[in-house]
Amino acid sequence: MTVGFYSPMPPAPTGVADYAQALLTELRRHGRVEVAPERCPIALYHLGNNRLHAPIYRRALASPGVVVLHDAVLHHFLLGQLNQSSYIEEFVYNYGEWNRGLARDLWSGRAASGSDRRYFDYPMLRRVTERALAVVVHNPAAARAVKEHAPAARVVEIAHLFQDPALAGYAPSESESVRYRQRLGVDPGAFLFGVFGYLRESKRLVSVLEAFAKLHRQNPRTGLLVAGQFVSQDLERAVEPMLSWPGVFRLPHLPEREFWMAATAVDACINLRYPPAGETSGIGIRLMGIGKAVMLTGGLECWRFPEDSCVRIATGAEERDSLWQHMVLLTSMSGVASAIGQRGAGHIRAHHGVDHTGKQYWDLLNDLCSCF
Repeated sequence: MTVGFYSPMPPAPTGVADYAQALLTELRRHGRVEVAPERCPIALYHLGNNRLHAPIYRRALASPGVVVLHDAVLHHFLLGQLNQSSYIEEFVYNYGEWNRGLARDLWSGRAASGSDRRYFDYPMLRRVTERALAVVVHNPAAARAVKEHAPAARVVEIAHLFQDPALAGYAPSESESVRYRQRLGVDPGAFLFGVFGYLRESKRLVSVLEAFAKLHRQNPRTGLLVAGQFVSQDLERAVEPMLSWPGVFRLPHLPEREFWMAATAVDACINLRYPPAGETSGIGIRLMGIGKAVMLTGGLECWRFPEDSCVRIATGAEERDSLWQHMVLLTSMSGVASAIGQRGAGHIRAHHGVDHTGKQYWDLLNDLCSCF
């Protein structure tokens, strides 16, 4: 069996590329895998809410195979790919003629699609999931979204993979982490929170910064590292003054080696997602995997994580207070963050290891290939 592998690959500016590289290496331990061949017996298509996936999406429709939904909302992707009339027809295809007027409204208001809940409530998954031989998702929220759009689809939940950074030579020593904090200007005894990745409205950065400012006034031996590239100019303008507040440290998008240096240097990760897009965050999995306490937006997306392996943050009006209260808990009670991090790491090792997830992918591909 030869598997065709279609995905953005490093150094493409998307977390899917890093995931794909790790999975590709593991799949090649099981058999022959070619990247983007012209023809293949079975294809594995990685899809997400990024224009880099456009040719992959078109091929997945033309030559159906196994679709991996890294985001269970493709609405924003399709807004960027379709003109007005095509977008409206695609929306009607997904949700019926009676929603044509809503489609027109959403097209007109698309400038606010990054924060308007309606664009997340209509994932627009029907066409590609109906065509797929199977759809791989990473959590129950994504599985539910697929079934709502394509009830007959074969949906397979495979946990988001974790690759130990030590295997790739990216695991910093404790002394390197200490020196990294010193270069940032972080007090050696400070409790350092970290926000990583592409910065958009759904990362709740305003809430994070405001909750941290309240914490820092009460406990100056705290810090917040914001590391990543803004993908929303509106958000960047809104938070620019806040990034100069006391205790806040700002870094741009980090290459792989420095990402692991920064990840090791923080004491806890804040990784919120609201409105949700049905995704399992690769950053959340990475930080949990190395034993860091990770603060996540509560929801079906993180339902598989044991209650004591992460910190769940409330949504809506309670979000800021929930975030602040849990930040106080982690910084005021010695050993709590470390204990949560170690339980999280144990869960990731047991269920998200790249060898385990790679075999699940290979078994699925082999099963489908043998049916032809």
